[in-house]
Amino acid sequence: MTPRTRTARGGYRCAECGHQAAQWVGRCPTCQAWGTLEEAAPVAAARPRQRVAAGAPTAPARRIADVALDSARARATGVSELDRVLGGGLVPGAVVLLAGEPGVGKSTLLLEVAAQAARTGRVLYVTGEESAGQVRLRAERTGAVHDELYLAAESDLGAIVGHIDELRPDLLIVDSVQTMSTGDADGAPGGVTQTRAVTVSLTALAKERGLPVLLVGHVTKDGGIAGPRVLEHVVDVVLAFEGDKHSTLRMVRGVKNRFGPADEVGCFEMRDSGIVGMPDPSGLFLARFGGPPVPGTAVTVVMDGRRPLPAELQALVTGKDIPSPRRAVSGLDSARVAMLLAVLEKRAGVRLHDAEVYAATVGGMRVVEPAADLALALAITSARRDVALPADVVVLGELGLAGEVRRVAGIERRLAEAARLGFTHALVPPDSGKAPDGMRLTEVRDVGVVLDAIR
Repeated sequence: MTPRTRTARGGYRCAECGHQAAQWVGRCPTCQAWGTLEEAAPVAAARPRQRVAAGAPTAPARRIADVALDSARARATGVSELDRVLGGGLVPGAVVLLAGEPGVGKSTLLLEVAAQAARTGRVLYVTGEESAGQVRLRAERTGAVHDELYLAAESDLGAIVGHIDELRPDLLIVDSVQTMSTGDADGAPGGVTQTRAVTVSLTALAKERGLPVLLVGHVTKDGGIAGPRVLEHVVDVVLAFEGDKHSTLRMVRGVKNRFGPADEVGCFEMRDSGIVGMPDPSGLFLARFGGPPVPGTAVTVVMDGRRPLPAELQALVTGKDIPSPRRAVSGLDSARVAMLLAVLEKRAGVRLHDAEVYAATVGGMRVVEPAADLALALAITSARRDVALPADVVVLGELGLAGEVRRVAGIERRLAEAARLGFTHALVPPDSGKAPDGMRLTEVRDVGVVLDAIR
């Protein structure tokens, strides 16, 4: 029987003669044909055409080449690592959302930014989570006290606007946007409606007055930014502040940036005196840089966004003939490590199935990209055979299930960073290009070949 398609009136139409009926019947009453009635396609009701009345434009349209750029130039914040992520600094009227887990150091970082910005202009720091006295105590500890830095413990948006009208600041910091509320929206502070309304109002205020605004945002237990997704669309820049509470390393990662690259990373170190930018964080990630070689270690260079960072991978292989050996991983992808162990045993003849294997990174770094496969394979084999790799060797390459070594992206930048740190020899995949000055390249096609040299 012919498929049925309902009409807007709920009727049926004969496919032979076009007769319409309110109910379906097996035989058309007009042409007497059997099985020809089918539900007709719905016909959308004709809607009257809506016309929008023309209004007076706020400003005449101009050629793009005639638009002035002076009002859109980035101004340095005084914190070089944050400026790197922002694309040079803060643009007047820009709204930046900095999100991170509780206790990672968001308030400490922004208080440092406020102190640096107060040297060249007036800064208003609004806190809704702490009292002004608590912020002052932290400022005393980190040396962030300045005459042009003003504190306000407020949670009402109208009161914040009043402070802005009175002080006329050059920078506004709101800690945090989830604690603010406005009488123009329903719901409790931190709810979807209130958070959206506050963010939209602050964004409109920033654009109207050319005032850069830094907003602190909370994150959910899954690591996403708390609140409606519209927050990330409304603001100009979204930054993710990451770090392990048990490590001093902190990273600011660009998620969205309308004024610069969105894949930059800034490195910081949390100290008792505050947070300090680290233009060269290699010392955190290389435990024995410049020291004697140790079995079970290998150095590689990973790409975190656009930034090459050295990473030292460590492995420990112990025991023999263990029925259920343990595998422990820290800072690495456990599934990736398990795959590499299988490749080493099958393709390179490294006996690992009855031994306990421990693999970790140095300095709290998280390494998940495949470019570190060959370095981890060398570290595990070095630990298994108790033979140390030369201290001046850096290892780059991805391993396939057949044991082949594959090319990795950004090989030139990785090698340049390794050469800058003093490495003189690199194990690389085939067709890796020209070596930097002072560095020798050894191309590796199969993992078994290079591991045979570790005896």
